[in-house]
Amino acid sequence: MSLWYLFSALVGGPGSVLISVLLLILSVRLWHKSRLWDLQCCSTDLTGKVAVVTGANSGIGKVVSQELARRGARVILACRSRERGQQALAEIQAASKDACILLGEVDLSSMASIRTFARWLLQEYPEIHLLVNNAAVCGFPKTLTPEGLEFTFATNYVGPFLLTNLLQGSLQRAESARVVNVTSFMQDCGYIDEEHLTGAGGPLTFNQNYYCSKLLLTSFTGELARRLQGTGVTVNCVEPGIVYTGIMKHFSWLYRFLFKLSSFFLKDPKQGAIPVLYLSLAKELNGVSGKYFNSSCVITLPPKAAQDPVVAQSLWNASVRLTNLDKTD
Repeated sequence: MSLWYLFSALVGGPGSVLISVLLLILSVRLWHKSRLWDLQCCSTDLTGKVAVVTGANSGIGKVVSQELARRGARVILACRSRERGQQALAEIQAASKDACILLGEVDLSSMASIRTFARWLLQEYPEIHLLVNNAAVCGFPKTLTPEGLEFTFATNYVGPFLLTNLLQGSLQRAESARVVNVTSFMQDCGYIDEEHLTGAGGPLTFNQNYYCSKLLLTSFTGELARRLQGTGVTVNCVEPGIVYTGIMKHFSWLYRFLFKLSSFFLKDPKQGAIPVLYLSLAKELNGVSGKYFNSSCVITLPPKAAQDPVVAQSLWNASVRLTNLDKTD
């Protein structure tokens, strides 16, 4: 007898539908949890390694940073807010007394800020062993930055594209470096249009700028992996699932309320960080590149739009022109 049928029989009436739906969500959550990679069984030691994590002041980024530091890595918390970054740094150091944590300020919606941050990193760290592009925003209407970029696309795609490319030298000098791009399963609701990067392009429905920006990040992952073949740098992306973090803070009060109401059925940041840590730490992924991992740490196919090499190369070329990467860096 299915759980759905059992609860319908016990409760009856319209209320049984809601209870059954919630129970189904809980069952799926527990199933995913049972399939997650066991972090405690991973023996990877990061002593002497350098890791950069964007969006490290809260949520998944903070959990990932703490675990990397616990394993001996020198972790740079790449945060937009100095105040929130310092608070996260203090909390991580309090949890791990020997943690080597540094704070780096960077606004991923600003190409100028990214270049300043990258120059500092390259001067201080000739070798970077891990870059986790985790930072993201959602819930913003179409907004242009002072540099003429659409804010959500700038933060979620152009920023990681530029930062990763600027750090290629340090990544390639490190032995077996990894780039981990954190995407979203909601990218299936997006589509690729290069003109969105500057606020033009086709129409976008509610929060579709977020979905589309994550789809671009997945497409970028495959193209970068192709270009870095033979360099020792691997590039993969992962969607952590539905995680209860502060990313909804810019939505209306109603959406925030509903998100909070459903928090019991969602992953917490520690659970959401597991797939990201899997790509960062798992020894069986040595040499694996250009892959898309789902929230159960399983390689799967990305959306069709992100599988098209012609689209990926066109997006790459447009991004290079937009960031002046071929002229100044």
